[in-house]
Amino acid sequence: MAERGAHLTAAAADDRPSIFEVLAQDSLMGAVRPALRHAVKVLAESNPSRYGFLWRRFDEIYGVLDVLLQHHFLSRTSASFSENFYSLKRVAASGRERPAHLGLRGKHHWCSLILLALVPYLRAKLEQVLAKQRDEDDFSIRLPQTPLQRMYRAFLAAYPYVSMGWDSWVFCQQLLYVFGRAKTHSPFLWLAGVRLAHLTGHDITNMDLKPASPSRAIGLSVGERLRRLTSTVVGGVALSLSTSLSLGVFFLQFLEWWYSSENQNTIKTLTSLPTPPPPIHLQNQEPLTRHSKACPLCCKIRTNDTVLSTSGFVFCYRCIYVYIKANQRCPMTGYPTELQHLIKIYSPES
Repeated sequence: MAERGAHLTAAAADDRPSIFEVLAQDSLMGAVRPALRHAVKVLAESNPSRYGFLWRRFDEIYGVLDVLLQHHFLSRTSASFSENFYSLKRVAASGRERPAHLGLRGKHHWCSLILLALVPYLRAKLEQVLAKQRDEDDFSIRLPQTPLQRMYRAFLAAYPYVSMGWDSWVFCQQLLYVFGRAKTHSPFLWLAGVRLAHLTGHDITNMDLKPASPSRAIGLSVGERLRRLTSTVVGGVALSLSTSLSLGVFFLQFLEWWYSSENQNTIKTLTSLPTPPPPIHLQNQEPLTRHSKACPLCCKIRTNDTVLSTSGFVFCYRCIYVYIKANQRCPMTGYPTELQHLIKIYSPES
């Protein structure tokens, strides 16, 4: 058995990392996103008016930070943040190997940046839209559809099969990497034209993650000074973010494990919030004071009463469904809300 498994540790003799190292660095960045998402959710629950926008724009904010972080490490260490954390670097799959401290250049840099930051962002947005479509089907409501929307729904229906095909490709690539039949363990690396290798002693000695000193910009043109200053600021932000992530990586992975039982119910704990008092501005609305069964959104008598479990307010089913799908928050309190928090009310008369 030891002879058959010798290939698993044979990578230690050269610059080719083992399958355990490459999978560990993959799981590191996978743990950062859900942990930060939960932290933002806690902030949004504590103060919806102040931190609610962080929850509603989390994907975009995280995407920008991810681009800054990955661009910084690709330019300074020839690796992504997680790859550098495990002392790995990216080298061209073909051609002369470049020192790690000089960073990736040209198409290898931009292809790596797109595949590291942009593609995961687009996939996350697609999965959110797919989850909303499932909720829409579960609630048995069909909004008016144009031909473009029908094509859109057809694409979403085919997306799970595309995702399954991609996951199968990743698994086969990893299997080939284990047996030494492939240079990369991920299709993303293959598409970027790079492979992973261990950092050498020379790389570690020459690697400097500190931003360039502004005093060196004396005598340069205004445009060059502005570019240097922008690079210094971006590098400083990325470095501070990477340092905090390096210190809290274990805590982030612990949070991912602790909250893995939610199974994408990202706002499940909101149901335990106390019911807030009615807002003061509702007291001045004549339709609501004249009729106790008026919907706060359309100001008409409610039809198909539906209550939000996050706030306790009652609306028309169609009014609140369309609003929650577009805004992901309670229209009265601002609490982050999803479609699964809609509860239909059935009276004995009905």
